[in-house]
Amino acid sequence: MRISTAQMFNQNINSILKQQSASANLLEQLSSGKKVNTSADDPVAANGIDNLNQQNALLDQYLRNIDYANHRLSLAETKLGAAEEMAMSFRDQILNGVNGSLSDSERQMIADEMRGTLEELLNIANTKDEAGNYLFAGFKTDTLPFEIDATGNYVYRGDQGVRDAAVANGVVVATNFPGDKAFMFPNPTGDYSVNYLAGQTGDFEVKSAKITNNASHIEQDYSLNFIDNGTGGVNLEVRDASNALVTTVNNFDAANPVSFNGMEVKLSGTPKAGDSVTLTPQAEVSLLDNFRDAIALLESEEINTPAGKSKLAHLLNNSDSGLNQISIARGEAGNSLKSFDSYASRHEEEKLANAGALSLLEDLDYASAITEFEKQQLALNAVSSVFGRISNLSLFDYL
Repeated sequence: MRISTAQMFNQNINSILKQQSASANLLEQLSSGKKVNTSADDPVAANGIDNLNQQNALLDQYLRNIDYANHRLSLAETKLGAAEEMAMSFRDQILNGVNGSLSDSERQMIADEMRGTLEELLNIANTKDEAGNYLFAGFKTDTLPFEIDATGNYVYRGDQGVRDAAVANGVVVATNFPGDKAFMFPNPTGDYSVNYLAGQTGDFEVKSAKITNNASHIEQDYSLNFIDNGTGGVNLEVRDASNALVTTVNNFDAANPVSFNGMEVKLSGTPKAGDSVTLTPQAEVSLLDNFRDAIALLESEEINTPAGKSKLAHLLNNSDSGLNQISIARGEAGNSLKSFDSYASRHEEEKLANAGALSLLEDLDYASAITEFEKQQLALNAVSSVFGRISNLSLFDYL
């Protein structure tokens, strides 16, 4: 069989190019330290490497989310801890202020100290983070969470938005606490707040005022008036906001709840004729409002009157509920912070396992690669040398 000169040249050039390509591929592997640089090197391994890299990217995102959430919740937990201490201190100050042996000036000093504590608590509720966003405003991070309205009440201007962060597959954790969840709490009396009138002479307290039947309930202000029944006891008249009579309870006994318009009221103690209390719809109580009312009570002349004592019991009950609400929020933050450590450790362990798998799939065996590279170089040199000699052969050299 005859081989043409052109065919011989093409075969030798292809052989040289093939050896050069193999040498270049090995050189690239030696340079990168990876035996799989493209999917063509090993399609199966390349697919596994891509999956592992995607898993690592997701784990890195989870770890960044944990860092972000950890920072925000740590700040919130610190502020809630300070608020909890202030609330406890405030409650103690209330009890100190109602000491009957104190003079007016001494009681005023305690009230002034309490006012300073209230201002500090307000500053905590309106805390900003490092980016200038309000920490306890929900989604409305550019809105002052708590401010005083025209009537002197502390009003929450934020919302109930909770920003979640994904910290693991299918696991999201709240990174903030809305102000109403931290500094407001369900009314411990029920669905209505109680206002004791200054002229009260009996020693009694409204323990609860709750809606029992929403279908028949009429939400409005109610007054409970105690009338002399002529036999040494009292009758109870319940009137609505228009002063219309709702119901009458003859020979009132505080041991029996009073039911009217889909709600139930429980009292304790012994009211006297002429006593009266008003009920106002209020499902939530602001801890700030409660402390403001406590200061006002200490500064008033009714502190040691029957009405003052009833108000004091009401305020202390609210203080306990507010303190409990802050403690719950702080506990939730602490539990979340603890879980972050666990999730972060798991992610780091998973990344370590992925690194081992990636090493098996893509890391180059330098000894084998260098040996193979030398073989390729030797083969390339041999092919080049033979081709050089053959290409210089001519029939005229032998004539």
